[in-house]
Amino acid sequence: MSLSLTSVGIIVNPASGSDIRRLIALGTVCGTQDKINIVQRVLVGLDAVGVERVCLMPDSFGIGRTALAQLPVRLASVRDHAYLLDMPVENGPADSTRAAQLMDELGVGCIVVLGGDGTNRAVARGCGEVPVLPISAGTNNVVPYLVEGTVAGLAAGFVARYPEVLAKVAFRSKWLEVCRDAQESEMALVDVVVVEGNAVGSRAVWDPDTLRQVILTRADPWATGMSSLGGFLMPLAPTDARGLCFWLGEPQVCRVTVPLAPGLMVRLGVRRVRELEIGDCVTVYGGNRLLALDGEREITLRRGQSARITLRDGGPWLVDVTRALQEAVTEGVFVDWSSGYEQGGVIDERDDD
Repeated sequence: MSLSLTSVGIIVNPASGSDIRRLIALGTVCGTQDKINIVQRVLVGLDAVGVERVCLMPDSFGIGRTALAQLPVRLASVRDHAYLLDMPVENGPADSTRAAQLMDELGVGCIVVLGGDGTNRAVARGCGEVPVLPISAGTNNVVPYLVEGTVAGLAAGFVARYPEVLAKVAFRSKWLEVCRDAQESEMALVDVVVVEGNAVGSRAVWDPDTLRQVILTRADPWATGMSSLGGFLMPLAPTDARGLCFWLGEPQVCRVTVPLAPGLMVRLGVRRVRELEIGDCVTVYGGNRLLALDGEREITLRRGQSARITLRDGGPWLVDVTRALQEAVTEGVFVDWSSGYEQGGVIDERDDD
């Protein structure tokens, strides 16, 4: 069953922005009330651009439910157009993936995601062809944007209402396919990092002495995390049809100082660099090693095991907020021209009185 009305989905990771990097670095916390407020502003933006239905992922913190309940009386119509998905809550990444799958099945025109790179990776596994508009609410945010919620709602609503403009206002993300022996493949949107050691308790990657190899889909000098390593050496846009692989250790190429997390600067030695074309792969061999996908330790590689990491294109559609709103302006979405006024004419500022 699909929705016949213009609709948008909202997925919020209640745990994003609360990992160990708050303790060892200077990362800020995007708390529950902050996320509630962002969701409310997104709802207002969606309503203003004419979105008729909004479905929200339920969560154990009650972010979506509270955001709707606490809307002011004057926004009652916004509440009437929104509802929570009927799905179990497991308090993990699987919630975001399942919610994205349900939203895809319902036929939403865009999914707004509040979280970091890991949250968007989980959404990408379930969203299919539905475009994603990611709002920064994590620690290391390469995929998500720092954008005001109301503005994000306007952009997402425009994309949902006018799907024919998608190729103009969004791009298909590159991604890394991680295949380990006979197990099901995993994906990363930004990076795969090879970490020495097998402790997964802290999950987040933050100790520079344990880093051995980095594979990147993009290299942004304005980002934090491993993307900045490539960004300071060989900047690589998310739309470039290439990737990068760095081997770390004794500096045979250079040393580079990077922001591994907000407020945490580290100095890394680069042993070797390789550019990757779409379809190129890198093999990593195990033995007391972990693979961290988009900043979180996920896969253990024991001795005798290996993983093949391949650069792919055709990943999720990611909405560019600036381009979306520029296109909306071009289409006159936000303006009702007065009768008798020729659009594009000169406005006479003289007082007719």
